[in-house]
Amino acid sequence: MTTVTTSKQAHPSTLTEQILVVKRSRLFPDGTWNGLEEVDMQEYLHIIRTHQEFQPRAAMEEDQRYKQIIPYLVFTHNDTYFLMQRKSGASEQRLASKFTVGIGGHIRKEDIQEGSIFDWAKREFHEEVHYTDEFSIQPLGILNDESNAVGQVHTGFVFLLQGTTPNISVKSELKSGKLVSFDECWSHLESMESWSQIVVEHLKQRS
Repeated sequence: MTTVTTSKQAHPSTLTEQILVVKRSRLFPDGTWNGLEEVDMQEYLHIIRTHQEFQPRAAMEEDQRYKQIIPYLVFTHNDTYFLMQRKSGASEQRLASKFTVGIGGHIRKEDIQEGSIFDWAKREFHEEVHYTDEFSIQPLGILNDESNAVGQVHTGFVFLLQGTTPNISVKSELKSGKLVSFDECWSHLESMESWSQIVVEHLKQRS
């Protein structure tokens, strides 16, 4: 695991930003799957490095030839999980008001300078929530979901973040967030966005 210390960072909020994408045919040369797969992360990072493109976010949201690469982070502390709810006016309207255990977002060109997917994950974490203590990062796998319009243009790199304290809260993009038991997470399964449903089901199988 990699241990990191938090720091605050700002981000643009317009759909004109240039985001990291990879052609679907390059990322999944043998075809896509539905679900969370434990894979060789380094193999997929090599594919991204070799075939990465930066395209306008607005165009990519509707172009199924490409996959947007999204770090998707699940925060846990002492057997509790950070359960959030998106606002009804969220920037991604297809996910509005959904419950989620995933903290994530797009990768911009300037983010690639640091070079590590752990750095990408750290940046996304700080953009979405307030947390000023240390945490460790454990890769869980790669998530793909072709069952809905959002999933058809995104692929998630999923990480479990083990926090050293429970001092976490949401920022403006999210309506609410709190640490809850796994059982309470499970009780919200039907109201979650599809990626969170997949992650929570995966965590249940691991327990």
